[in-house]
Amino acid sequence: MPLYFYKATTFDGVLKEGIIEASDNKAAIESIREMGYILLNISKPEEKKGFHISIKKEKGDLLVFTNELSVLLGAGLPLDRSLMILSQITEQKNMKKTIGLILKSIKEGSSFSDALSKHPNIFPKLYVSMIKAGELGGILDIVLEKLVEFLESTRQLKESVYSAMLYPIILTLTGGVSIIILLTYVIPKFSQVFSDLGQSIPLPTQILISVSQVLNQYWWIFITLAGLCWFLFRKYVSTLDGRRKWDEFKLKFLGEIIIKLETARFCRTLGALLKGGVPLLQALSNVREVIGNTVIASAVDKIIIGVREGEGLAKPMERTGKFPSLAISMIKVGEETGELDTMLLKIADTYEKTLKLYIKRFISLLEPAMVLIMGLIVGFIVISILIAIFSINELPF
Repeated sequence: MPLYFYKATTFDGVLKEGIIEASDNKAAIESIREMGYILLNISKPEEKKGFHISIKKEKGDLLVFTNELSVLLGAGLPLDRSLMILSQITEQKNMKKTIGLILKSIKEGSSFSDALSKHPNIFPKLYVSMIKAGELGGILDIVLEKLVEFLESTRQLKESVYSAMLYPIILTLTGGVSIIILLTYVIPKFSQVFSDLGQSIPLPTQILISVSQVLNQYWWIFITLAGLCWFLFRKYVSTLDGRRKWDEFKLKFLGEIIIKLETARFCRTLGALLKGGVPLLQALSNVREVIGNTVIASAVDKIIIGVREGEGLAKPMERTGKFPSLAISMIKVGEETGELDTMLLKIADTYEKTLKLYIKRFISLLEPAMVLIMGLIVGFIVISILIAIFSINELPF
């Protein structure tokens, strides 16, 4: 029978870790519960292996915190007792300190959501809004379960995108470094040889040597200009007008990817908030803050106005012209059936899967294009050197 690693706690807050042998995952969970433990995490030994990209440590800590708190509350423990257990078993120092401060605020009379709002670097407004809705509705444990699903799906989408971009980034860096080494170290050596021979140099080699000399003599100017351009660009993008124009530019060239990404983010966040009991208008206000593109965020403002005037969600979304027709059609169905929250989450699932396939297809085209460009540049350098070497045979001896 397979082995399972488990991490659990007793009702007194004592952390228990170990290995259990069971026929399957379900049997292992049942055996741990029979021991009188509250299970926090279980996995097979082989699941510990493999390459994994961590997006942000804070986001990972938030997911673990939410998952473990959901388990403890679901087991019937009160909130203060659950937080005390988490403060004892959490390994990350910053999170341990934060949980302690949250527990202290609660003991001083603050609500859980108010205590979380004092730590915006860890708990975003969206998270706090859902917790507040759970407190008001008396369904905090259910809201935490929805938050776990939301954070997990968001993490998986980001990791799939970053993993897909990893190879092109490595390819660009290695190719760029190789070209810089050839131009700044190898070519000057050949240039000196041809200069000593007094041989006329072919035109391609002259161009290559000229580029190499400019890079060697004025490299600091290029670095300064690049740094200055980056600084000015960041400063311009930090302004409202600059950010909007940059977002409009991105929509023109990467419109399909950005629209799919923002649609999935919009629907996932709004669906999770509605599932957690947050009113539609408040949920839309929170959703606007998580939209990365200012053009689409402005469209959300128009949607809020339409919803406030009683038009529902689908009509104002359609009027903005920024959301796909499939998503709008599905939202109409959700409004008609009274299952808008469920339909929004289905839309998010659909567009996240589509986005992953689209990015995979885009990368499959980008990789050979990058290889071709790097190959042409390196090929030009090598051929220019070879032409110059072969021309040495024309020297009279």
